[in-house]
Amino acid sequence: MRSAALILLCLPATLGAQPAWREQALLDLARSPHARLHPVPVRAVKLNPGFWKSRQNVTIEKSIPSLLTLLEEHGVLDNFRRLSNPADYTPRRGPLYTDSDIYKWIEAAAWSLQVRPDPKLEATLDKLIGEILSAQEPSGYLNTWFVEDREKLRFRQMITGHELYCLGHMIQAAVAYYRSTGKRALLDGSIRFTGYLLRDFGPAPKQPLLTGHPELELALAELYRLTGNRDYLRLAGYLLSGVETARLKLLPRDTAYTFSGIPFTSRTQFEGHAVRALYAAAGAADYWLETGDAAYRRTLDTLWSDLAAGKIFVTGGVGSRASGETFGDAWELPNRQAYTESCAAIAGLLFNQRMLAATGDAKYAALMERALYNGINSGMDLNGTLYCYRNPLATGSTEKIRNPWYNTTCCPPNLQRTFAALGAYFYSTSKDGVWAHFYDNSSLDWRLESGAALKLEMKTGQPWNGDVSITLNPSKSEEFTLYLRIPDWSGDTRVLVNGRPAPESPQANTYLALKRLWKPGDTVTLDLDMSGGLIFANPRVAEDHGKVALRRGPIVYALEQPDNPGVSVFDATIDPRTPIVAEHRPGFLGGVTVLTHKGHAYPRPLDGEPLYSAQPFKATRPVDLTFVPYYTFHSRGPGAMTVWIPVQ
Repeated sequence: MRSAALILLCLPATLGAQPAWREQALLDLARSPHARLHPVPVRAVKLNPGFWKSRQNVTIEKSIPSLLTLLEEHGVLDNFRRLSNPADYTPRRGPLYTDSDIYKWIEAAAWSLQVRPDPKLEATLDKLIGEILSAQEPSGYLNTWFVEDREKLRFRQMITGHELYCLGHMIQAAVAYYRSTGKRALLDGSIRFTGYLLRDFGPAPKQPLLTGHPELELALAELYRLTGNRDYLRLAGYLLSGVETARLKLLPRDTAYTFSGIPFTSRTQFEGHAVRALYAAAGAADYWLETGDAAYRRTLDTLWSDLAAGKIFVTGGVGSRASGETFGDAWELPNRQAYTESCAAIAGLLFNQRMLAATGDAKYAALMERALYNGINSGMDLNGTLYCYRNPLATGSTEKIRNPWYNTTCCPPNLQRTFAALGAYFYSTSKDGVWAHFYDNSSLDWRLESGAALKLEMKTGQPWNGDVSITLNPSKSEEFTLYLRIPDWSGDTRVLVNGRPAPESPQANTYLALKRLWKPGDTVTLDLDMSGGLIFANPRVAEDHGKVALRRGPIVYALEQPDNPGVSVFDATIDPRTPIVAEHRPGFLGGVTVLTHKGHAYPRPLDGEPLYSAQPFKATRPVDLTFVPYYTFHSRGPGAMTVWIPVQ
């Protein structure tokens, strides 16, 4: 008998009894039965001048508009226009997955409208959405690659075709635009395409379906949350079920690389294409949040442990091998050869975001923070127009890592949608209170789940200083719990409530729960431990054995050649007996704190020494070393850089 979970009913898609579109969150878990935490809308959080506001500003002012120009220049929009006006446009341009690039750009622009309303940008979006939907077929199908001579290949190349990947990003763009403007033209188009799938694909006797590049799963979960139509959740469950291995004649290498095609609950480790695998895990976490399926919880816990114990870089990057953009084995974390695609770091952020929402466990927020401040933040340059596809932890003197355009343009709009919506990652609510996950100058204007309005103002010098001041203004005196994340890097945190020590001692990598009757004007201050220092890798990480990385607060540092004249960054060593000194430089690299250290270098450059020697090489020459935040690497052009430095 066919499993009830796999029976896909084709019911009309109508918006269910959800909050008004203005109140729907970035990840709308308000009615998800197994979510402990509920994210807030993008518009509920205002980033104020400081570290992240500068990144968000450059995203909105430079990155989003300049990328649209590039998408136009490379024919991505013309690929849609030519389908409705074939006589006016040249043949299709770009790889088969370019539809997803404009969808991600639309999502980024949509979230930016919640941050900074812009009628001109909204009009541009309306026009583009109209042109995109003009290419949609009466059946609901919409893809600019599988048309004309390639129409016969539809859903015949599911491992490499990206049809469902593109649909997933279409849905996410549609949801973002609806939640930002209340307009549902793109949403209705997404629903028509999804209805096409529901009619023709699924368990036998329907045609089999494989995502190939997971992404649709998490989009379907969000479409279910928006519409209340459980068919979308069932379709996500079918894709995760992996029941079609035999019908699709999938080989083990196919199911490993795509991280789809076998039951998700049979997975025991992350493998294959890093972005695919982490998107699959994020979609599975969404499915668990809605169903509470215990097998999914066990699998997600197993996979997270596999990631955290041996497959994530100190920068929060993910993906060790260039070949196939794949995970490596446990502890296989190379530096110069690290692939660490920007999209993979973002996929890891989304996976941990969902695990945090389900559990309220600070360990997930710790990995989110590591990626946000380092391996994601490095993906876009300080001016917002150059991007990293890969984010290595060491580079040679001539490697050009940052570029304005890639034929595979997945990373730039992915970075943009992350930075545009960033404030919504900072806070959540739960039945008993409000949660602060990350510390930056920001204002929360939302409400408790009791219905009482709450305004919260955060002022801080993070990530350069450890001071944090929070002022709470509930609409009336109200008893609730304020949950403050105590970062894993803050070993000695002090917390005061209205000037008096908190009743419990803060513990690193936990949430400090402050339950009390809060009154308008109450204040909480945190003094985070910014002593920072050296990070040692597990000795099984062979490439980093005998080396250290530097971290201060959430920021990982790199030794870059322009700051260290007279010594190659690959000839320098750290002396653990000598202090590391923090120095803030307001006008340097957008205003950063650098670290200086009196280390050593080898008497002669190593590139002039023999490859092998009967005597050990010793670094005895004193040198002054300057370290800059990793996320700024190559801001001054290509050059040698390394995160891990030998200890001697």
